[in-house]
Formats: sequence, C-alpha cells, structure tokens
Amino acid sequence: MQTNRLLYNISLLIVLSFFVGTSFSYAQNKKKFVVVLDAGHGGHDPGNLGNGYKEKDIALNIVLGAGKELEKNPDIKVIYTRKTDVFIKLRERAAIANNADADLFVSVHCNAFSNQAHGTETFVLGLHASERNFEVAKKENEVIYLEENYDVHYEGFNPNSPESLIGLTLMQEAYLDQSIQLAHLVESNFANSLKRKSRGVKQAGFWVLHNTYMPSVLIETGFLTYKNEGAYLNSSKGQKDMATAIKDAILKYKKSLDQNIGESVFKLEDPIEDIEASEKEQIIKDVVFKVQIAASSKKLEPKSYNFKGLSDISRDKEGALYKYFYGNTSDLAKAKQLHKTAKNKGYTTSYIVAFKDGKKISVDEALKTSAN
Repeated sequence: MQTNRLLYNISLLIVLSFFVGTSFSYAQNKKKFVVVLDAGHGGHDPGNLGNGYKEKDIALNIVLGAGKELEKNPDIKVIYTRKTDVFIKLRERAAIANNADADLFVSVHCNAFSNQAHGTETFVLGLHASERNFEVAKKENEVIYLEENYDVHYEGFNPNSPESLIGLTLMQEAYLDQSIQLAHLVESNFANSLKRKSRGVKQAGFWVLHNTYMPSVLIETGFLTYKNEGAYLNSSKGQKDMATAIKDAILKYKKSLDQNIGESVFKLEDPIEDIEASEKEQIIKDVVFKVQIAASSKKLEPKSYNFKGLSDISRDKEGALYKYFYGNTSDLAKAKQLHKTAKNKGYTTSYIVAFKDGKKISVDEALKTSAN
C-alpha cells in the first residue's frame, strides 16, 4: 500500500513537473510586445531652450516615467534609446528599434515657436500638409548637422529641402494606419484626461520615423516657448502627467490589437470628409473608391453579420493588420453616400479611400487625376 502511494506521489510529481516546465517554456518563448521609447536630443544637443528650459531633460524624464509604468506589465518589454544625458544619432535611434524587432517606436519632444502657439501635437510620417508642419520636421531633422560625416550617413538628405522629404514616406506606408491610431490615442489622452490643448494628429517628414520598420509616432508634448506651458512641462507634475497619458495610450493601443474589431480606424484631417454627400454623379475614371471601416489584427469573414449589417465588405491585409472596406464604386458622390451610411451604422471614424490599378492612393491624388 505504501509502495503504491509512493509510486503515485512520484508519478504526480513527474506530471506536475512536466506541466510546470511546459508552462515555463511557453512563457519564455512567448514574444513580448516591444516598445522603444526615444527621448529626443541629449548630450551636446539640448534641443530647444524656450524660457530657459531644456527640451532634452524634459523629454528624458517623460520617457523614463512612461517606461517605468509600462515595465510593470509582464507582456511588455521596454527599450530606451537613451536613459541618461547622452547624444544619440538619429540613425542609431532607428537602428535600436529595428534591431529589437519592436512593435512600436515612440519619440518624445518639446515644441518651440516665435509666437504664442501652444498645445500638444503628435506626428506620423508623411508629406507635410502645411508650412508649419514642415518647419517642425525641419527643426527636428537638423540635429543631423551635429553628427560627423552626416552627408555620408544620410545619403545627401537635406532637412531644409521639402523635396528631400518625399522619399521618406514610402518606408512607413505599411504602418501608417497603426501609427495614426496610436497618435489619436495619445492626443485624446492629452485633451480629455489632462485637459491640455490638442493641436491634433499631423503628418510631416521626420527622418527618425522614416527609418523604422514598425508603427512610429513623434510626440510634441507642448511649447516651451509658451510661458505657462513651458513651466508645466518643466514641473514634476507636468512630466508625470504626460508620462501617464502616453503610457495609457500605448496600453490601449496594444489592447485594441489584441482584442478589438470594428471601429478601430482613426483618420487624419482630410478635406474630403468635410464635403457633404451629393446626389450628383462624379465618376473618376480608373479609380475605385471604398470606405475603410475597420483595421484589426483579427481576421474576420467579410460578411454583413460581422459588420453591423453592412454588405459589400472586402478585406485586405497590410503588414500585421487586416483592413475592412465597405462598398466599391468609381462614383465619388456614391462613395460619400456609402460613407454616410457607414457612419450612421456606428463607424464614426470611417473614411473614404481610393485605389488606382489596385494600389491605394490618396483621395486628393484621385481628384487631381480626374482633373488632368
């Protein structure tokens, strides 16, 4: 009897050891969600010095605060481009993220301007829509002049030339929707949780974003040149607030990729969204318009029961995301009606997209095509 009990206990230990070992092995092999946090400037590059404050110090404190909170999540691995006051080259910042096979790259900065401009703004990579956006990108890109042999390492890139920015956009194109999604979450937290003025999500040509192979954003946490805002960002409270808002946005973004389907699309400002739906036919030859209603890591059948009763759903995969579209028409007026229907169904952040020869193009480009 005792022998049988002993054998039973030994067998039980072996079984338990197997399951514990298997679980441990699974935990070891499970890929963590990797976030690279980049504090702008550093070392002999102080960044902007509005009202005597140092951008490099404020950005570092915000990054360290956000990272400390993110590290409490066992599913997240945080990597810093710098944790001390050192100078890191732009190309090295991107390389750190790429070598880590990161899931997100978040660069933190402080703004400056000659007037009373204030508020937060978060950038994704793209062609600047305004001279102001170009000036912000130009200022951040000019850090390459502090590096030795910059003309060799940056292949003739000229921060002062708008034309130099055109080539930057292609590499990040596959991650644009995800970058926009994170950027909107960041700005939403700044505006709603912190009650800060948000200047919105914008596009501009930042070199540090173009060379990363994952969703990437550059956050301007406010203007040091604006007295009240500079004092806030230089304070412990302001830096903690900003760190928390950025951390919460990253966690919400990760959760949306893990679980969400449906209204997970965020958009940039687009003039087409402000045009009322018209009954007048507006055929754009060789162009197909669709309404993008969702983007998710989940693969769903493009059936009406998965999309609140909407029919004529199509699906496409870009990078790690599945994109879901409603409708298919060369009539821009009809596309606007479809967009209105989608919004009435609850897809309030849906937007019109255009395709030519099977390749996605901007709606603005589609309209210019028709004008030629």
